[in-house]
Amino acid sequence: MPNPWTLKMEMFTVFSDEEKQRLDKLISGKALHHAPREDIISDGAHSADCHVVLSGLACRYKILRDGRRQIMAFLIPGDLCDAEIFVLKVMDHGVAAMTPTTTALVSGAAMKQMLRETSNLGEALWWGTMTDLGVLRERIIDHGRRNAKERIAHLLYEMLVRYRMVQLAPDDSFDFPITQTDLADATGLTPVHANRTLQKLRAEGLIEKNGRVIKVTDAEGLKKVAQFSGEYLHLDRVHGGAGIGQRAGDLV
Repeated sequence: MPNPWTLKMEMFTVFSDEEKQRLDKLISGKALHHAPREDIISDGAHSADCHVVLSGLACRYKILRDGRRQIMAFLIPGDLCDAEIFVLKVMDHGVAAMTPTTTALVSGAAMKQMLRETSNLGEALWWGTMTDLGVLRERIIDHGRRNAKERIAHLLYEMLVRYRMVQLAPDDSFDFPITQTDLADATGLTPVHANRTLQKLRAEGLIEKNGRVIKVTDAEGLKKVAQFSGEYLHLDRVHGGAGIGQRAGDLV
């Protein structure tokens, strides 16, 4: 299986064989396995190392004192969970597995070294950080300006693009086994409203949901409903790496 971390970062630039081997080596240690709802790293915790998602689905979240939860982003294979942790004393939010999820620990010292380098790897890591921040900004726009239909359409189309980046969206289908409550917590809607809106997208022939799998049946239609513009993912670089064979921007 291709290294999903490499696949994601090659949306920014093409790596040499030596650079790919370096990334492979960084995630080649003992894998960590997380059960659904288990914290990968908790709010207020610290780790000397960083977690990279290798398989499964995770989320960034914050829980208020009264128990209400906000999901700020979903994390898929190739995503760094906590790239900032070796700079901060503690995490200011939690990262939890949504499904059985596998992560690799990447040495904080190695991350620091790459970020300080003037190299393809260092620049790609900064690009990854900028795209993560772009995703968070889109969630602010969701809550401030998008209506319910636009919010869910935008989230699903964004997930499609991100899964395409790591070659995990065959026939525009991707694994997204979240509950109504999860969807509500990610979009700022009630579970009933979130589910009703999802059903509207299905009724309009834009998506299908078969168990844990979402299939986008009308990508252009879903993109139009979402008013999706992919600039915040910064997919305007060279062709995708690892044999994708097309410009990264074409994935949007």
